[in-house]
Amino acid sequence: MNKTAEIIFLFFFLLFLQVFILNKILFLGYINPYLYIAFVFLYPLKENKTSLLISAFLLGLCVDFFSNSGGIHAFATVFIAYIRSYLIHPIFRKSPADYPFFNLRLEPFGKVFNYVSILTIIHHFLLFSLANFSFQNYVNVLINTLFSSIFTLILFFLGDYIFRPKKVS
Repeated sequence: MNKTAEIIFLFFFLLFLQVFILNKILFLGYINPYLYIAFVFLYPLKENKTSLLISAFLLGLCVDFFSNSGGIHAFATVFIAYIRSYLIHPIFRKSPADYPFFNLRLEPFGKVFNYVSILTIIHHFLLFSLANFSFQNYVNVLINTLFSSIFTLILFFLGDYIFRPKKVS
């Protein structure tokens, strides 16, 4: 399957997984996984970010539409899509010349964990801050961010392990 078809499949797979399964989960009132942001992590790295930003906006907007959340998913997803390239250099030590050859699945686990964790926490913090939109609820924002980020990271790395192509000896 070519790269464009893989990206389109990933877009719709994560959208349907989020909307029809993960949005139904609300464990202990704090934990709601947002695995759809994996699309931003796995999108091929290019110097031109326009296609990523448009795709991230559409994905966030679709999640907003089905969640009735008024654009907060779109904002948070576009924000992490925008800052993603600024984290590549300090974490992975990659320059724009390395972008066409960059593959998240080929990088060491520690670096991938830091990268995915930072983007997940930023996304969730923005999402819950906009959802609460009050300084009186900052404790709830922090608790929701922490627990939902942990659960999202567990699901991401578990899914990555399950769906990673096996190496043939």
